[in-house]
Amino acid sequence: MDATELIWMDGAFVPWHEAKVHVLAHSLHYGDGAFEGIRTYKTARGGAVFRLTEHVERLLYSTRALGMQLPYSQEQVCDAICETLRRNKLEQGYVRPLAIHGYGVMGVNPRNSPVHLIIACWPWGAYLPVEAADIKVSNYIRIHPDSTVADAKICGHYVNSIMAILELRGTKYHEALFLDSNETIAEGPGENFFIVKGREVITPPLGTILAGITRATIIEIARERGFTVTERPIPLAEALAADEAFFTGTACEVTPIGSINDKPLGSGKAGPIALEIKGAYLDAVHGRSSAHERFLTYL
Repeated sequence: MDATELIWMDGAFVPWHEAKVHVLAHSLHYGDGAFEGIRTYKTARGGAVFRLTEHVERLLYSTRALGMQLPYSQEQVCDAICETLRRNKLEQGYVRPLAIHGYGVMGVNPRNSPVHLIIACWPWGAYLPVEAADIKVSNYIRIHPDSTVADAKICGHYVNSIMAILELRGTKYHEALFLDSNETIAEGPGENFFIVKGREVITPPLGTILAGITRATIIEIARERGFTVTERPIPLAEALAADEAFFTGTACEVTPIGSINDKPLGSGKAGPIALEIKGAYLDAVHGRSSAHERFLTYL
């Protein structure tokens, strides 16, 4: 990754290579951190952060799920993110706010462990740099919603994602796909999932998945463009018979899916509806759509 100059840590800016925590920080051992992935895009008016307010709202929701008391308001966190981008002169790239329990009393209970907030940013291109991803259903299921706060963006949840990705080492697949405990499709390791059938765009309902901010944006864009959008369980067999499929997420943006378990979807290439929705999304994030100006916070 390309290092930038400064990282915001607990209200102060420190050089990138000096941004450190203690090796006995609670979250390093137990995974009880919360984070966000946010993109900023270059527009005709300069850098613009996409859906900043919604991302920070979700960060605060995730910290509350972990019993963390951040000493910053939503407005203060938003301001800190923008200032971090300005000081690093980064118009287009990725932002990672991270809240953790630091060094305190060792043990599963995080009591007496201080809370730290870190904000870093760096240049970042395509997360899945392929025209259409070939994906495989994981042998692991998505974490059960009764075992955690499934819609919070908690660091420890991503061990589930790591295990799914590790299965793909040495294979031709670009990404994994989780089923849930009901054997219907949940999401990818870091992406929400959509299929297309005719003029209908279908995505799994909230409950077992992350409430993706890009997902919500794509639902809105698809409806604006005249597609019927349905949120309901998707059996794997239905996905395999779909005309198209695509992933959404801050990192992957909109990534068409060419095949699932070696079964081509449609032509096996990026489908026309996925490409149409992707184009509209890219117009929105780059400030080329007046209808979506409200999603942008200009630097």
